[in-house]
Amino acid sequence: MTILLAPMEGLVDFVLRDILTRAGGVDRCVSEFIRITDQLLPERVFTRIVPELLNGGRTLAGVPVRAQLLGSDPVCMAENAARLAALGPAGIDLNFGCPANIVNRHGGGAALLQEPDTLATIVAAVRRAVPAHLPVSAKMRLGYHDDALAVACAQAIASGGADELVVHARTKAQAYRPPAYWERIADIRAAVAIPVVANGEIWTVDDARRCREASGCDMLMIGRGAVADPGLGLAIKASVGQGTVHVIGWPELLPLLADFWHLVCTRLDARSRPGRLKQWLNFLRRRFPEAETAYQSLKTINDPALIDRWLVGVLQAQAARDHMSAGAVLQAA
Repeated sequence: MTILLAPMEGLVDFVLRDILTRAGGVDRCVSEFIRITDQLLPERVFTRIVPELLNGGRTLAGVPVRAQLLGSDPVCMAENAARLAALGPAGIDLNFGCPANIVNRHGGGAALLQEPDTLATIVAAVRRAVPAHLPVSAKMRLGYHDDALAVACAQAIASGGADELVVHARTKAQAYRPPAYWERIADIRAAVAIPVVANGEIWTVDDARRCREASGCDMLMIGRGAVADPGLGLAIKASVGQGTVHVIGWPELLPLLADFWHLVCTRLDARSRPGRLKQWLNFLRRRFPEAETAYQSLKTINDPALIDRWLVGVLQAQAARDHMSAGAVLQAA
């Protein structure tokens, strides 16, 4: 069982990758996409989006990060991949799944799933441009309007020399609406000789079990599910006998929330800081009742100083509860 953390533009950036990999259960990450158009990007663009490149291509917790490129011009993609490879990522991933209209209108992301031959050309150009030891992977959806070309696209990506393929089990037209069609991933697995990773609508351990059964994949990529429950990767692995059950509850999550806020305040633009904390709390309240309370307390607050004060109070209250619990245990003993 291998767990990958999904790239999610505007959500899972280097800050949240750092925090979620500290929680454990994640074997590898993929960065949010680096947009390639018609020029060779300077190194600072790659390191700004994927600062893990300055740490040996790993998060501070030691989890490897593949840097993702998005574009449609094979020559430009290859040139940028070569420059990126020199910065030492854990691998290079190619985005053939982004459903955003602004990306698709310019022929990138999921729009390329209408052109299997172009997929093969892009993958082959990137594969030739980077060292042989560096993994080149790709992520695709089942298709654009429908899934008629799903197998053909996967075969094109494999024939171009990709080492691994992640399949988000929905089309561009289906966006993020449930369900995910995991059984179609099984069709793709049967048609290609490279490892295939299943992705889409994995929120719980039971979802992961059903996805494995339907797709046949022992490699899963989780995205929003991990954001809502940072312990999901650990729980999935424990369910198949990899490690002991370790539930990350609210008391264990609070220090990670504090670390997240600290990173947000030191690494991100001041205007976006309160919104980033609220964004994560909005996901966490799916799993933690305490996050609902926190979200309601902060949803109208945009002053970082007031958020600091709230967080200190919450941490102190939790420390007091932990102290009382420990005292009760000692007294009972």
